[in-house]
Order: sequence, then structure tokens, then C-alpha cells
Amino acid sequence: MKTIKYVLKRPEMPLALSLCFGLALLLFRILLTHSLFYVFLGWNLFLAGIPYLITRWIQGRNAGQNSHIRFYMAFSAWLLFLPNSPYIITDLVHLHNESSSLVWYDLFLVFVFAVNGLILGLLSMLDMHRFLVRRYSTKMAHYLMFFVCLLSGYGIYLGRFLRFNSWDLFTRPLRLLREMVQTLPDPKVWLMTFAFGGFLWILFLVAKARLYPVEATGSQKKAAP
Repeated sequence: MKTIKYVLKRPEMPLALSLCFGLALLLFRILLTHSLFYVFLGWNLFLAGIPYLITRWIQGRNAGQNSHIRFYMAFSAWLLFLPNSPYIITDLVHLHNESSSLVWYDLFLVFVFAVNGLILGLLSMLDMHRFLVRRYSTKMAHYLMFFVCLLSGYGIYLGRFLRFNSWDLFTRPLRLLREMVQTLPDPKVWLMTFAFGGFLWILFLVAKARLYPVEATGSQKKAAP
């Protein structure tokens, strides 16, 4: 019991347990089916964790308050990889593949990886929101995070329907730009952008309200005599 209490008191351990649980499910499926079909979930989860690693790096280097250039470079990289966090939700489409033989187990497997991806993304968004509040203002941080969520929704469209990756911005920039312009009139673009972006924004608000309720009442407490 003491060991369990010690583990749970460490802030990163519950997240690590959740990630390990998902990887254990994937390993069990590989051993059971002798198929590597869902191994891509591990890669997608790694990409989903990059935004979290970036905000942890910013926190460790105190770049959120000091160096402007360092912060803007980290923010750009964070924004580029953030869509990978909610993107795993769209991997549910692979349940229709003939290689997905364990329907209910595979559904649960993708669900666990999608939830872990969302958790990593939301934690990084909460960190980034705090950095933006310190650098600018609470109001500006809210506007920027809303815009970030919409960009993430559009990034999910680029990844699932146009099959682009985050690094294609550097490896195939002209093709990426051309297809972005050509598909803008497509209603599916705006549907996916606002659907996923709006959902991510709502989840961010819920997580922020539950994890940092003091911010909502902080001004009232300061005004009290």
C-alpha cells in the first residue's frame, strides 16, 4: 500500500500508468493475433506526446517568461504537432479493415489510445495557456487558444483526408499549399474543422475549469476585505 501511495503521489505517474496500459493492450493483441496491424497506434501516440514534451521543456527552461525567440519557436513547433493529439480519434476508421478481427477489443484499444492522446494534448494546452497568460493577458490567451483549437481541427482534416503529416510543411510545402487552396471550397473542410476544433475547445474549457477552479474565483477573493 505504501508503494502504491508513493507512486500515485508523483504527478507524472498516473499519466505514465495510462500510457503503459495502452501499450500493454497493444502488445497483448500482437501476441494474441500475431498481427502488427495496430502498431501504428504506438507511433501516433508518440506524435501526440510531442506537444506535451514541448510545453514541459518550456516549463523547465522557463522559456514561457524569458526568451521571446525561444518561446515563439517552441510555440510554433507545439502548434504544428498539436493536431496529432486528437487525431487518434479518427483511427476508429480502421475498425472496418479486414485485419481488425477482434472488433470489440480493437474498439477498446483505439479508444484507450485516443483518450491518452487527448489527455496529452489537453495537458499541453493547459500549460501553453498559462504561458500565454503570463506573456500577454488572460483575454488574449483565451482568444489564442480558441484559434489554436480551430487550427487543430483543420490539421486533423489535412491528416485524415489529404494524408499529410506535420513534417510535410517542410518536406512538401508547395504540394501542401496547393491542396489546401484547392480543398477550401469543400464543405467537408469546414465541417471537420469546426467539429473537431469545437470539441477540442470544449474539452479544454472543461479541463481548465476542473483543474484550475481558483482562476475563476481569484479576482473575487482579491476584492474581498
